[in-house]
Amino acid sequence: METELETTTSSSHLDHLISSELKASEVHSEAPLLRSLDLSRRLQERGISLPSPNLAEILVSELCFSQHTPSLWKLLDQAMASRLVAPLQILALLTQKVVPERREQVGAYRLYLELLRRYAVALPPCGATIPSIDKIVKSIDEALQLSRTYGVQEMDMGHAIVLFIFTVIKILVDSVLEDCGFPYARADIHRSSDTRGSGSSSLLALEIVEKIIINKKAQVFLRLISINMPEQFNNLVERLQLVEAHISNITSPSTINVASNMLVTIQKALTYAIHRLEKHPQLGVLFNTRPLNSSFPNNSGDGNSSCWIPFDMFMENAMDGHHLHVVSAIEVLTELIKALQVLNQATWQETFQALWLSGLRNVQRGRDQLEGPIPDLHARLSILLAIVPLSIVPLVNNVRIRRLGLVTSLQLLGQFSALLTPHPAFVTLANEAATKAAVFISGMKGITNPIAKATGNMLHLIVEASIARNLIDTSAYFWPGYVVPSAQLPNEPHLARDSPWTAFMGGAPLTASLEKALTITPAPSVAELEKLYHIALNGSEEEGPMASRILCGASLNCGWNFQEHAVHMVVKLLSPATTLDSSEIEIENHYISHMRMLNSLLSSMASINTVHILSLYGLIPEVAAALMPICEAFGSLSPPSNHKSCLPEETSVYSVFSYAFLLLLRLWKFYRPPQEHCAPTRGAQARRELTLDYLLLLRNGRVSLKNPNAKPVYIEFFPKLRAWYFQNQACISSTLSGLSNKNPVHQVANMILNMVWTGRGSSGTANCFSNSGSSGSINGVSPISGSGTTEESCQRPTLPAWEILEAIPFVLEAALTACAYGQLSSRDLTTGLRHIVDFLPASLAVIVTYFSAEITRGIWKPVHLNGIDWPSPAANLSSLDMEIKDILASAGVDVPCSYPRGSLPMLPLTIAALLSLTITFKLDKSADSMHGIIGHALENCASSSSWPSMPIVGALWAQKVRRWHHFIILSCTRSPFSRDKNAAAQLIKSCFTSFLGPSSLTEGSHFVSRQGASGLFGHILVDRGPYIPVAPGTLYVYSCRYFHDIHYVSEVVFRMIMKRARILADEYVSSNGMAPRVRSDSGAASLASALSRVRQSTSLGACMLVITGGPKLVRVLYEETFPTLLLLGEADCKGAMHGILSGYAVAYLLFYSGVFVWGVDEAPPAFTWVYSSKRARVFGRHMDFVAKIVEGDLKPICQPGAWKAFVKCFIGLVIRFTPTWIRVLSLETVTKLAKGLRRWNEPELSLALLEQAGPAAMSAVVEALSST
Repeated sequence: METELETTTSSSHLDHLISSELKASEVHSEAPLLRSLDLSRRLQERGISLPSPNLAEILVSELCFSQHTPSLWKLLDQAMASRLVAPLQILALLTQKVVPERREQVGAYRLYLELLRRYAVALPPCGATIPSIDKIVKSIDEALQLSRTYGVQEMDMGHAIVLFIFTVIKILVDSVLEDCGFPYARADIHRSSDTRGSGSSSLLALEIVEKIIINKKAQVFLRLISINMPEQFNNLVERLQLVEAHISNITSPSTINVASNMLVTIQKALTYAIHRLEKHPQLGVLFNTRPLNSSFPNNSGDGNSSCWIPFDMFMENAMDGHHLHVVSAIEVLTELIKALQVLNQATWQETFQALWLSGLRNVQRGRDQLEGPIPDLHARLSILLAIVPLSIVPLVNNVRIRRLGLVTSLQLLGQFSALLTPHPAFVTLANEAATKAAVFISGMKGITNPIAKATGNMLHLIVEASIARNLIDTSAYFWPGYVVPSAQLPNEPHLARDSPWTAFMGGAPLTASLEKALTITPAPSVAELEKLYHIALNGSEEEGPMASRILCGASLNCGWNFQEHAVHMVVKLLSPATTLDSSEIEIENHYISHMRMLNSLLSSMASINTVHILSLYGLIPEVAAALMPICEAFGSLSPPSNHKSCLPEETSVYSVFSYAFLLLLRLWKFYRPPQEHCAPTRGAQARRELTLDYLLLLRNGRVSLKNPNAKPVYIEFFPKLRAWYFQNQACISSTLSGLSNKNPVHQVANMILNMVWTGRGSSGTANCFSNSGSSGSINGVSPISGSGTTEESCQRPTLPAWEILEAIPFVLEAALTACAYGQLSSRDLTTGLRHIVDFLPASLAVIVTYFSAEITRGIWKPVHLNGIDWPSPAANLSSLDMEIKDILASAGVDVPCSYPRGSLPMLPLTIAALLSLTITFKLDKSADSMHGIIGHALENCASSSSWPSMPIVGALWAQKVRRWHHFIILSCTRSPFSRDKNAAAQLIKSCFTSFLGPSSLTEGSHFVSRQGASGLFGHILVDRGPYIPVAPGTLYVYSCRYFHDIHYVSEVVFRMIMKRARILADEYVSSNGMAPRVRSDSGAASLASALSRVRQSTSLGACMLVITGGPKLVRVLYEETFPTLLLLGEADCKGAMHGILSGYAVAYLLFYSGVFVWGVDEAPPAFTWVYSSKRARVFGRHMDFVAKIVEGDLKPICQPGAWKAFVKCFIGLVIRFTPTWIRVLSLETVTKLAKGLRRWNEPELSLALLEQAGPAAMSAVVEALSST
């Protein structure tokens, strides 16, 4: 607070009073000390507060340079020492006055440097109240132009101190540079040709700078600048490097090392905070997360796979064809690579090597591929040869050391022979890659008869994929042992003959034979793909469809070196050049002109592999946006009057619409029952479900990043699609409302009923709507007869597809009602449904939606599957049920049989009808679009039923498709987890046991033989045999999305981590004879080993949470599971070491989970929107909760040691590995945490936390340093 005199007296009057008292003090005493004491007394008697900013300005103005006397300099020194004036203000004013005149005022400059030596880092006493602090800060700011130079909006004392130190160092370095003859100095420094004494002054200036820099507090300030103003800091480093290079111009050689020492000191200062934490007696071992054994000792790469298990989890999860990714796997994997490199404190060579080994293991697990509608081995190779190289590209660009690490990792892959053996189907491709290298070497050496054959393996395919992305160059061909000539390699005619692509690029017309050859042969370069794209878009009526089919063939599925180009061209073909400003008629005409091409393209894109590859590249939002105008246009057109059914070889309005519509609906969960759309609560799912609106938002955001002027796409732009979209939601949410006879929809419904269920001789038409308007009532038996319809005379509706789809739910209700009341036989119901699907394949989606919704309502009675009215699964149901039980048992899950032998199987009418319909479809390629819908729908319907239905579904499908037997059984093993929480808990426990080994001798031993990645996932996906045992990790990845209550997963993983930590604590105590403190080298090693095993378990647990529920489940862990279990005493422990290791384990679990979804630093926007966008809120709330407990506002029911261990470990991990997270916290929260850490005698951790809290925390850092 300012005194009353200062607030009422003008500044000039105050200056006059101070000047008069200054002169009076000189009269009474000449000794500097006595004079300063006298001056202090006089000023205080005048009511002038100290330190006085006005006195500082007067003293400096007289010194510079009207009264440049030794006595006044001594008085100034005494005034600064006795706090008559603020030292920083004096030094700032002197810097402004003296430095520009240093060559003319050499004595003043030396005295100024001496004052810097004494007072530059003299901080105000902790807790001291400085009355005129605002004026002092303003004076410092104006003297050095701090606000303008550094862009600080609100200058306070903390900012002023930090920026003063940095600015003074920079100004002194600039003066030395100018004395060296290097014009790098500030513009406001006066330049003179007089260099008398410049050498000695420059040396003194460097000594002062060195003294400041070696000061521990100044080093903290420099770290603050490097963190918050990196450009300014880098500029200072550049100046010091110039000083180091030019100092010999003005000083002797013996002083050249001064600048070098300063650079070394600054570099040490930047890492000193981390170094202090790593050397902490208790916390240091926490932050050394580097694996105890970083090698890969065996040729299968399993030796050190535990710390890299997130790579294996990511790749196996990416192979789940049931789950579509809206973010490119490339971006997700790039962020994961960065995270694991940081967390494991690994070199880039170790990181890339672990990544390649995980990719190779992923391929090996798919060698014995199951047959069924799932992504095949090509998709696994796409991850290894396309996704992995593309994810590395942004990491190694323009970073030489990383590129060298990549090269070394590839060179070392040759020692892992067990993983490099290619699948028989790809031996030829590997040999071609090796032969290519051999021919290249021969050409470089000028050999006239080059080697024609060479033996290849997976390494050669990886190298070619890396060369295609410019990660490495052809010098890889000269690596020792890379080319292995083979005289035994048999002659392969396709190696010698010309590729069909040569003929194509030579101008050969597209014929059926050439199309077939090009479809099964990947394009050798992007040029071929571009020509195909041009033909598909602008070619003739015959060539366009051929080109589109070729693009979706081998070039897309196994053209791994250029796959990303093929993928984007296919998506681009969906949107021929139109604009949203075009009229509806123009858009329709444009699409109609490409109808044949679109029909071929969409039918080819319907395959399981193609959709999965589009998902891997994160293009689902773009595909959805491109399909919507196609659906709108073709769904609004009427078919020809003679249309009967959609045949695969024919192109029609209905076929194009159906392909587009069914593909669009595969991209989001259109059939989900209503409870899964509700707000997540206990017992309800809290996962991310894709919706059409969400896909469009993602697409619009991505497009705006590339082109800010691009127009967004909304569902409102497509009125017909929008109308169906809302009708579909209404069908899911509630029963159908009745229609009056005047409603046009009932006329369409009656036309469909007439077409399907009215045979020759039936009297009247099928009017399914009574005058009362009740929904689904049938007027007698005769309107819907069971004879089917094949008669030419039967009227077929030639209406746009949208009108057909709108009426189908009412047709289905009428048909089910008739069947339920015995008016329509089950066989005729199935036949009629199949006729509807044949007439308009898109109607399958409406059938799925309606049946899925009706199942959840439970209003339809069950029917007996007796083989007469409905197909019977009795022939193989019991055996299949036992196989399911045995497979689950092999993964450590014990469940009872669903259908004991002798029981009569039953299903709800809706499931029975849907199941009977689905088994009528053929299994050829033309039915891919159907299988993409019905497979997911059947599993969803079975899981929504009130009793186990999936074994019956599996039994009937296994009877139909015997070669899918293994796939069907594995699909059925997921069903118990949708209703049985105990089964999910058993599977989670089995995953931990198979990965880490048994936690006790009482646990099962069938996982003990293998641990790590091979124990969790096995060496191959399944072992063919009578019971096809499945590894727990594989079963978990493919089942976790069927868990009904994923909150429960968070709790189970949390408790499993705690249990493991307590067991490790018991082992530690028993081996060391003491608990909490590390008192010997052996104790430290034992604790490090225990923590290494804790990190392995938490890494696995975090991965399981992320793939189960993504960011939402991580939010549940932070905001619900952890606080609830902590406050309820679930984290309580018996012994001290129990508490410490439990606290550490929980900290690792929360931190790793956050890292795996949020990343360690800034991420691409597409990744941020889906994963990192909630980080600030979730992490901020969590740290607010922690701060409340640290402050004592909340009392956890656990040992104080456990709670403190968690707080210290978690904060330390964030500081060490993800410091950018801290900046989202409020200054109040950070300050509370820092004060709590200081109370716990952790000043280093407290200071490190404040340092990372952003510019707003600079004053808090200064205050913390003042108290030390």
